[in-house]
Amino acid sequence: MDFKQLEFLVALDETRHFSQAAARRHVSQPTLSMRLRSLDRYATLNTTDPAEPHDARAALLAEECALAISYNGLNHAVMMVTPQDLEEFVVGFSVAGGLIERLDDLRDLRLLGDGSARRAEVQVSPRAFWSLKQQRRQLVGTSGCGLCGVDALDQALPRLVPLQPAALPPEGHFHELRQRIASAQVLAHDSGALHAALYVDGNGEIALCREDIGRHNALDKLIGALTLQRRRPSEGFVVVTSRCSLELIHKAVRARIGTLVSLSAPTQLTVQWARQHHLNLIHLPHHSAPRVYSPAPALPDQNGCHP
Repeated sequence: MDFKQLEFLVALDETRHFSQAAARRHVSQPTLSMRLRSLDRYATLNTTDPAEPHDARAALLAEECALAISYNGLNHAVMMVTPQDLEEFVVGFSVAGGLIERLDDLRDLRLLGDGSARRAEVQVSPRAFWSLKQQRRQLVGTSGCGLCGVDALDQALPRLVPLQPAALPPEGHFHELRQRIASAQVLAHDSGALHAALYVDGNGEIALCREDIGRHNALDKLIGALTLQRRRPSEGFVVVTSRCSLELIHKAVRARIGTLVSLSAPTQLTVQWARQHHLNLIHLPHHSAPRVYSPAPALPDQNGCHP
């Protein structure tokens, strides 16, 4: 019998003892609320560690806030995000969403508010704002119409400029990468339930790590950090700890990321899009060597030889 079971039995015995004493003294039986209060002590003990101080036993939960983003005074989106690295998030959201092509398109960015409701007021160049309004017109036309198939698919499967083919990362850069990723996730150590996107530089070292409750948000934050620091993503590679969805492929191609590594296996459509756009796509399993899904494996020639 462990300590927690013993505490539960003690709590039960206390209620029985109270009932017997009440019967002998001809007083009323303990009410249900009194019994629950006695048993509640067990529930409290069952969710905490008695060896730790009370304050330290409180579970740390991931933070979340609503961030309303506007461009040149035009409301665009409200995103639920972890309230860290918000400036990088807005920049990355703008780049990865195709709203701006380069940092020079961003004229000003102001973060307002605190707590669970915040705002990001962004000023962009006239050219970028015109492009944004064109996208909004398409979204308005398709948001409530299930028959607008072509336009809706254009939004889900956009036309992207393919990347220049890049060399695959050296095999040594994947050495103990999962362990290094876990060490780099500072926020996840405290609360868990967070996705991460990381940048591994040309030397194989983790140079940047950004975390968020949303897998898309984590990648947006990383893209924003790379953009603001004017790094060239193609000089290293990006790792995402989440499922590699098609939207992440879109973001990676727009941000000119040459290699995307995922800790989860990709889908067939994800692999197809990565190959079409010359994005190196690699899955890093738990206990086996990295699996390269893009570029496609070289096919043997007529003599059965690989090039």
